Amino acid sequence: MKKKLFALLAFTCVILIGSDAKSQTFKAGVFDIDLMVQAMPGYRAVDSLMQIYETDSLGTEYQYYELEYKRLDSTYKVDSGLVAAGLKSKGLLDRVEEDRRKVALNLVYWQQIAQNKSNNKRGQLAQPLYEVVANAYIKVLGRKKYSIILKPQTYERGFTIDNIFLSVARELKLSQLPQELLGLGADPDVIVKPPTGVKPKTK
Repeated sequence: MKKKLFALLAFTCVILIGSDAKSQTFKAGVFDIDLMVQAMPGYRAVDSLMQIYETDSLGTEYQYYELEYKRLDSTYKVDSGLVAAGLKSKGLLDRVEEDRRKVALNLVYWQQIAQNKSNNKRGQLAQPLYEVVANAYIKVLGRKKYSIILKPQTYERGFTIDNIFLSVARELKLSQLPQELLGLGADPDVIVKPPTGVKPKTK
């Protein structure tokens, strides 16, 4: 997998460099908007609200499906006897069976359903943070031109890459970043100057 990714990266580099030979030298950066949003101080509130949502809303919904399935299953068993005795129509029994089947599917696929609902809710709660981070990211990109921007863990170490997390954090006036975001590359805002006043050694 890494070999394929590296080959794709190399091919992309060739295309980008070859398409405009007069452009600036190739520059790569590393950034992930999801990780940056999670590093925002306000994201703790999102986590707290999500815990409440998963316990209250999703937990209550799952309990409802469990109780509803038991009720429908019991009703179906009773109605089956009544239909056999000619005391109830087959159409009503089929309706109960259809409702029971739908509830059963919700229980079987609950983990996936709950995950989708949880992701959607988290996205809604974190939307303001995403907008703030996106605006800062756009400003950084406006000042610094990059040939390609990669997500962490999608590139091979060994070539120069700028850690755009640092620039976005400064734009947002964040005083701290998680440790795992600090060592992803060079600081794009630090200008490395050659040492002055050092004379080359002569033999």
